[in-house]
Amino acid sequence: MKKIILLLAFILSANVFAQIHNPVKWSTSVVAVSDTKYDLVIQATIDDGWHLYSQSVPENGPVSTAFTFSKNANYELIGKPSEEKGHTVNDPIFEMKIKFFEGKAVFKQRINVLSKKAFKISGEVEFMVCDDANCLPPSYVDLNFQIPETTMAGAVQTKEIEKAENANGLVAEEKTAIDSVAKTEVKANTIEKNAADKSDKSSDRSLLAIFVIAFFSGFAALLTPCVFPMIPMTVSFFTKQSKNRAVGIKNAIIYGLSIVIIYVLLGSLVSAVFGADALNALSTNVWFNIIFFVLLVVFAVSFLGAFEIMLPNSWANKVDTKADKGGLIGIFFMALALAIVSFSCTGPIVGTLLVQAAAGGNQVGPIVGMLGFSLALAIPFTLFAAFPGWLNSLPKSGGWLNTVKVVLGFLELALAFKFLSNADLVLQLHLLEREVFLAIWIAIFGVLAFYLFGKIQLPHDSPLTHISVGRLSLGLLSLTFTIYMIPGLWGAPLNLISAFPPAQHYSESPYGVGSSQGSGATTATTAIPEGAHLMAPHNILAFTDYDLGMAYAKKVNKPVMLDFTGYACVNCRKMEQQVWPKEQILSILNNEVVLISLYVDDKRPLPAGEEIESKLRPGKKLKYVGQKWSEFQTIKYKANAQPFYVLTNHEGENLIDPVGYTPDVEEYHTWLKKGIANFK
Repeated sequence: MKKIILLLAFILSANVFAQIHNPVKWSTSVVAVSDTKYDLVIQATIDDGWHLYSQSVPENGPVSTAFTFSKNANYELIGKPSEEKGHTVNDPIFEMKIKFFEGKAVFKQRINVLSKKAFKISGEVEFMVCDDANCLPPSYVDLNFQIPETTMAGAVQTKEIEKAENANGLVAEEKTAIDSVAKTEVKANTIEKNAADKSDKSSDRSLLAIFVIAFFSGFAALLTPCVFPMIPMTVSFFTKQSKNRAVGIKNAIIYGLSIVIIYVLLGSLVSAVFGADALNALSTNVWFNIIFFVLLVVFAVSFLGAFEIMLPNSWANKVDTKADKGGLIGIFFMALALAIVSFSCTGPIVGTLLVQAAAGGNQVGPIVGMLGFSLALAIPFTLFAAFPGWLNSLPKSGGWLNTVKVVLGFLELALAFKFLSNADLVLQLHLLEREVFLAIWIAIFGVLAFYLFGKIQLPHDSPLTHISVGRLSLGLLSLTFTIYMIPGLWGAPLNLISAFPPAQHYSESPYGVGSSQGSGATTATTAIPEGAHLMAPHNILAFTDYDLGMAYAKKVNKPVMLDFTGYACVNCRKMEQQVWPKEQILSILNNEVVLISLYVDDKRPLPAGEEIESKLRPGKKLKYVGQKWSEFQTIKYKANAQPFYVLTNHEGENLIDPVGYTPDVEEYHTWLKKGIANFK
């Protein structure tokens, strides 16, 4: 009886800690869109809590969903597979925007049929899925499609289907297939709506951030030398045009609304020209990022006083003649005149906002950005036009306005290098690594501090006889920020600006400038075993080959920790960045175990002669190193999720039940100590 109870307990324990996840079910169908064109419809049904990555994940991110189709003389592909909107988030671990799907995802590949006979198309989908605790290795599923001999429009309404049936004599099976497709489309719409509702919540937060940033940028534009002096001129215009105070207030409100309409129309134009798909690509497209870098540098140099960006004078003259007509049209053109005349100051700010909003991948972003900017610009003009007496409380124009403009120029210049860094990361050129990026920012904000303290003067600056309290405070803030960034060159994480510079591993020296860790000096004094490397930035000795790692563990008589991981595994990076660096964990990984990291998404081809047939997919051969480790984990440990940690002895026997994602440091530490104690 005791043996039976122990056996049941073991089975229960194995089910808890070792589980084969299969959260995505794939189905296929064929929909005719014309006599010769068909859509190969591939639907992924995703379990709750899991998400499937899109086809457009940037390089160095999670594994994208990818489709391949067999070549066949009976058809030709038209373009690439399309996909639904999905969710786009700014992932803090990979430091990039990533698109994924929840609940359901439908992909469609359009084909042109070249044969009237029925035929089959085979294909394959490669995909990766994650939940809050696990990521699964890249998986491969076969896809099969049956192209019918008859041609029929599969997307027509039910009545049209019945007419087609009577005319063409469709058989019952074909009608059933069409009905099934129609029902699937209805169900798809329902699921898509639910997914969209979830997406809207995260989208609302990003749109709110765009609005707030744009709103404060509008106030910054108001304090530039091209805009601020326009306030009394505008008030004078409405004072003369309005017969009484009520009319003056009405005209002022119309004037403010006109400003909002002009800038919102500009944001709408940007959204319409680019479209949603193009906006989603902006943040990761190399050429877009390089163009944005050049654009922001031009804006910055303009703000610093090298030249002015101005619209043609003829535009302003024509608008002025329209404004003289009075009435509603005159007020609107007065607002348009403000936008044109102040363009040399507002243009760079507006351009930067549009770039940032567009790069967010949200089609509504530029519109929301222009709404926030124009409101901040319109409210003061409206209030002062409605209540002219308030003008007495305004500070007088002077050199301080040019100072605001120059400060904005420095900020534009710093922001420009973020876009150049994006391009460098995607291309993996390593030209703008973390140290170089930080050095540039230290130089920019350091020079800004000297400028604010009056040690540097630019072309349009007025002579500085004294430093105001506001300018001194801003200078001290800039100097403090500069000093804060300097330790980043020596490996400090700089959490306040972690979203801007490249990650710590994308660095000339992952251990910090001046450190000998990981350098040639280290390898000369400390022999690194064959097949091992030092994991930056914590100097953990790790193997990526199972056999070499096990042999070394036997040699030094230490237990083995198998780390089933992935380059694209989010929670693996969280463990390595948030749990492993803790003193009690790091000490164990460095001194008490031999770490073997097996990357299940390693796309390096297996060496010639080492290709083996898959035991999980009979008839298929393993092509990549990652497939080998993924199948090893699945077969030996009955688990396929990452991260997955196994403490084992030299014979490959478990010392303790394996664990997955364990963000609790104490819990993870207890697990390690128990496993090591069992080995001893």
